[in-house]
Order: sequence, then C-alpha cells, then structure tokens
Amino acid sequence: MKVLFVCLGNICRSPTAEAVFRQVLASDAVDLRIEVDSAGTHAYHIGEPPDPRTQAAARRRGIDMSHLRARQVHASDFEEFDLILAMDRENLAELKRRCPPRLQERVRLLLEYASAAELEVPDPYYGGEAGFEQVLDLIEQASRGLLDDLRRRLMR
Repeated sequence: MKVLFVCLGNICRSPTAEAVFRQVLASDAVDLRIEVDSAGTHAYHIGEPPDPRTQAAARRRGIDMSHLRARQVHASDFEEFDLILAMDRENLAELKRRCPPRLQERVRLLLEYASAAELEVPDPYYGGEAGFEQVLDLIEQASRGLLDDLRRRLMR
C-alpha cells in the first residue's frame, strides 16, 4: 500500500502529513507495509525543505521532517500510489483534473479520515504559529482514522 499526501507547494501541509503519518506507522503499525510520500500540485518549491515554521511546530511534538524535500506531483504518481490525499478542495480538484478517469477513486481529501467538522486542512503559510499547530492537530486526527481504514483494507 502506498499513500501520497498533496498540497500546493509541498512545504507545509503535505510534508507535515507525511511526517506525522510515518510516525503513526512507526509507533502503531510496524506490522503493515505502507509506503508514504508527499508532493505539491505546483512547482513553487521543488527541492526545498519544509517551511521552517512547519518544522518548528513538528519538532515541538517530537517529529523531525528536516530530511524531506519538496517535489511536484508526477503523472506516474496516479499509477504508483494506491491513495492520493489532498489537503483541500482546490488541490483535490487539480489532482482530479490530472488523474486518469479509471483511477479517480484513489484521489480523496485527507480530512475524510478525521472526525473534524471541516474537510480542508487550512494553509498556514501566510498566518501565524497557531495555524501550524492547527494543521498538526487536524493531520494527527486524520492519521489515526487513515490508519484504521488502511488496516481494515489490508487485513481483508
């Protein structure tokens, strides 16, 4: 099973989702074979590490993402990944536009796996520190729901 997390530039939300979900897998699902990656729909930050504010917020929760580097979604990702999870509706629409029709069911919103009232992970890029904490809260919640769903799928 391979999961790809996607946001706009791949320096805030999607690398956070990748790092958080890796941590969840390492602590709660070492028995499952799940690969994780992240990407952006746009090429704004290719090769750059996650935003320093994103890294700082994650570090406060014991999550290191300093090794991650931004990349853009490739056409091959739609074939390679079993699940492609967008952070918001704008990126979901862009992914669906690029995705071959036969693979559309692989593309969803990450927060479909959370019990949060909202379905979009807000972009913290232009806001303050609280926005980065909110992103982590939402992604941590969704990661638990995602793991439960993947465990059910893989145990069939």
